[in-house]
Amino acid sequence: MAPTAVDIQKEYRENVSTEHQAPFNKNERKSSISSKLGLNPDAKIHYNSAVPILYEDGLKEKGTTISSSGALIAFSGTKTGRSPKDKRIVDEETSSEHIWWGPVNKKVDENTWNISKSRAIDYLRTREKVYIIDAFAGWDPRYRIKVRIVCARAYHALFMKNMLIRPTTEELKNFGEPDFTIWNAGQFPANVYTKGMTSSTSVEINFKSMEMVILGTEYAGEMKKGIFTVMFYLMPIKHKILTLHSSANQGVKEGDVTLFFGLSGTGKTTLSADPHRELIGDDEHCWSDHGVFNIEGGCYAKCLDLSAEREPEIYNAIRFGSVLENVIYDPVTRSVDYGAASITENTRCAYPIEFIPSAKIPCLADSHPKNIILLTCDARGVLPPVSKLTNSQVMYHFISGYTSKMAGTEVGVTEPEATFSACFGQPFLVLHPMKYAQQLSDKMAEHNSNAWLLNTGWCGQSYVKGGKRCPLKYTRAILDSIHSGELAQSEFETYPTFGLQIPKSCPGVPSEILNPSKFWASGSQDFNSEVTNLAQLFMENFEKYSAGCTQEVVAAGPAL
Repeated sequence: MAPTAVDIQKEYRENVSTEHQAPFNKNERKSSISSKLGLNPDAKIHYNSAVPILYEDGLKEKGTTISSSGALIAFSGTKTGRSPKDKRIVDEETSSEHIWWGPVNKKVDENTWNISKSRAIDYLRTREKVYIIDAFAGWDPRYRIKVRIVCARAYHALFMKNMLIRPTTEELKNFGEPDFTIWNAGQFPANVYTKGMTSSTSVEINFKSMEMVILGTEYAGEMKKGIFTVMFYLMPIKHKILTLHSSANQGVKEGDVTLFFGLSGTGKTTLSADPHRELIGDDEHCWSDHGVFNIEGGCYAKCLDLSAEREPEIYNAIRFGSVLENVIYDPVTRSVDYGAASITENTRCAYPIEFIPSAKIPCLADSHPKNIILLTCDARGVLPPVSKLTNSQVMYHFISGYTSKMAGTEVGVTEPEATFSACFGQPFLVLHPMKYAQQLSDKMAEHNSNAWLLNTGWCGQSYVKGGKRCPLKYTRAILDSIHSGELAQSEFETYPTFGLQIPKSCPGVPSEILNPSKFWASGSQDFNSEVTNLAQLFMENFEKYSAGCTQEVVAAGPAL
């Protein structure tokens, strides 16, 4: 009989070691790995080292220090974010026919891959210290993969020790050969004269050999998202499992699961943190025939403008064992200035998910999602605060992945700009978006899941016209009504142009704000103009996906 979530939880709590020091001959394991990888025989190999050891070595790296709360502060060099233009997938016979080739997935030939891999391993061979982390991706043992990280920075090793699922002592003892290996030689540049190289940075994934090479960037997030990309390929192809860029939680009393999809600024993290629900995970999940499981063993939270008042769980998770990236701190007190963005606005912290009190350990649920929430922050004030979606509409809006980029966030942006990201995670998709959308629709139909579009953006007027964002208390009231089942029993009306079903009432929410066409403060001409403009943007964006979609999905979008 397959293990249940309760069985796995019991095993995890009983067997996992805080520092994961397995009772086996680590020197023998290190020697074996060093020999297989062809590393410098005189190099000091750190294998699944304890957190304090990684701290000690990390503090020897340039600019690294300890924050006043105990977190390790590290810097990723000139690259403070992912390099999507330098991400490539090897064009080889085992995977090529499945991959959605184009601007997201750029081809690199096997010869170039061999050059890049040799360059990375040659660099690692020269290091006096090499760090190796063996861990898992995927909390369900039926589907998890064994991952090995080989890197030359202690900060990178600690980062992935936090982000992956830490093995029990017995699991580490019997780990064996990995299913996927990351060669992180990010301090060393790619050869710009190699075919296909556009810069000194290259992030390459080979699905035939199940390896990844990183050159020319020390940004740790490349490793995390590399694993995510692998799961976006491996789970649907090998196991018919849906991989999702979403957060997930589960009701404490009812055990009902909710998935939250949304781009930056839509409230995905905020709304999935609920005192009446347990957090399964905040970013990456899989939906299998058995339920939902988190891919990661940690969280990678944004830190810009972080405060104890607004996000206490994240704030309190930044302690010994966590990694703070690219933050500004007081050189005397080592207190972090979370409002400072002189290095980057993409300041982050990586910490084990156990640091969040409401986390559900293990991070999986035996039940299937009862509700699917698609979040958007519509600054035009056009989309209703909540709409109930048909399966075809779910697929359309899932493939669209819409939100607004706000004025003032970038130079030259003077009014809100529509932003679309397929499946709410376009940079990590390997297959055509329709593949994931169809899987989502099929699973929703099989398990009778409800789907909702929540607009956490503006209502009553657009952002430009001085409208106000929908109060968080109303969005939470809508979410509570969804979870209780009350909203699904409401009377609905059809919202023109977009064809959405919107409730006429919702407990705790003024009924007048539910229909934007009735709530707008100015005349109908302004409102109709905004509706038309947004509908056109949806239609223009969807043109690049329509060839791979069914007619029902194409027709589920707005109509002018």
